[in-house]
Amino acid sequence: MKMLRFRSPSIRSLDQEILCTIRLLDDSEISCSIQRDTKGQFLLDHVCNHYNLLEKDYFGIRYVDPEKQRHWLEPNKPVVRQMKSQQPYTMCFRVKFYPHEPMKIKEELTRYLLYLQLKRDIYHGRLLCPFAEAAYLGACIIQAELGDYDPEEHPSDYIRDFKLFPKQSLKLERKIMEIHKNELRGQCAALAELNMLQRAHSLETYGVDPHPCKDFTGSTAFLGFTATGFVVFQGNKRIHLLKWADVSKLKFEGKTFYVIGIQKEKKLVLTFHTSTPAACKHLWKCGVENQAFYKCAKSSQIKTVSSSNIFFKGSRFRYSGRVAKEVIEASSKILREPPEVRRYGQVTDHLHSFTIIQSFKTALQSVLLMIFQSPVWSESNPCASMLPTPVDDGQGGAERERDRAYERTRQAARSRMSGVLTSSLRLLSSNERVNACVLSMARFIAVVMGVLLVTVPMLLLLLESDIDVSFLHEIRQTPEFEQFHYEYYCPLRRWILCKISMAMENIWSD
Repeated sequence: MKMLRFRSPSIRSLDQEILCTIRLLDDSEISCSIQRDTKGQFLLDHVCNHYNLLEKDYFGIRYVDPEKQRHWLEPNKPVVRQMKSQQPYTMCFRVKFYPHEPMKIKEELTRYLLYLQLKRDIYHGRLLCPFAEAAYLGACIIQAELGDYDPEEHPSDYIRDFKLFPKQSLKLERKIMEIHKNELRGQCAALAELNMLQRAHSLETYGVDPHPCKDFTGSTAFLGFTATGFVVFQGNKRIHLLKWADVSKLKFEGKTFYVIGIQKEKKLVLTFHTSTPAACKHLWKCGVENQAFYKCAKSSQIKTVSSSNIFFKGSRFRYSGRVAKEVIEASSKILREPPEVRRYGQVTDHLHSFTIIQSFKTALQSVLLMIFQSPVWSESNPCASMLPTPVDDGQGGAERERDRAYERTRQAARSRMSGVLTSSLRLLSSNERVNACVLSMARFIAVVMGVLLVTVPMLLLLLESDIDVSFLHEIRQTPEFEQFHYEYYCPLRRWILCKISMAMENIWSD
């Protein structure tokens, strides 16, 4: 009987369906249901089937555990065993291995997805760009999104509402417009995206997913893995590049990560310290996978790697998948008709309406960022920037952006409450005996009430409604909004409901 009691719940649990939500590169989402024994490869195949994607080996699914540590979903293990967070599960579809030569990608669809990933890398500061390169990459994005410059459709500041870089100065925007107007005319979206990939892949931080750590001196460093090898950055400067052929072993012990290799015919041991053992293990697994993908000629050459030496028990891990050479060879054999590429957010004929929506969205996001911004999410979000800002030309870009956000917020509030404010102020100013101090105080109160009447309903709309509008959806996915929702709003709502429930019980008991 004990055996029956033990086995019966486990059999029923295998049939239990679990909801998984996967955020795509264009910030849209798809969902599916899995069972407890479903492996990670099922989710990756589900996303690739959604896109009709064949060159799927460059991509992976990333998730964040409750301790804010990022992980790549392993395809050969059950999803439930890997996920430590509560159901339903939320993950992100991202580029895992950046192609060494984007020109060898066979299908336009694959190049478009890589283009979307690089847009994210630029926006979050992972792809460091000198000023000239930043301007060209920004112009390629504008050409892909808007098409040719048209003075009748595009206002003088049409770049303003495109947030391309963490710090976007006026000087950079002018240079982007200059290149867009003069150098990229006639390029279709696919060609502009390809030009962007070609220019981006020549940068030092192309494909670098930065892992923050400390070196042996205690200085902050960022480690990364590329198609060329293992790289180390301090600030904006690359201080180490160890090619994969020269890397003999990667290992970790606790929070210490070791890179053992050969440089100038001498043994080299690089030591780094991460913030947690989980971060160190994730760094090690990323290194093992990248080394196998880019270095091995065949997947049959991949071996199981141990994190320690033969005398001590350590973690064992093996990359399961095809290597870069096999992927390129398989791509060259694709003979099907190219699938349709549905580009997200491209605007050519409706620039005016797009600009209005973009302005309102930017203003609302600015309000949320100013109120709820927290540094915790800069390390936990899979898309967060960990490297310093790539573009800074000394023109006060950050200050100008804050002024701009404030002005947009004020204009949005005024436009919604113009009737109320106008009638109130007219009533107050019609009385000549009203004291100037009282009038100014009344104006201040009216403005505050106007802002509250706009922001509070909008916050309730975002927090409580299920309206699926594109710009509301994007705001809901921002780390600052999610932190506010789960750490402040949900506890406050539970507390209020608890108080109401207690009060109602007291009333009924009396």
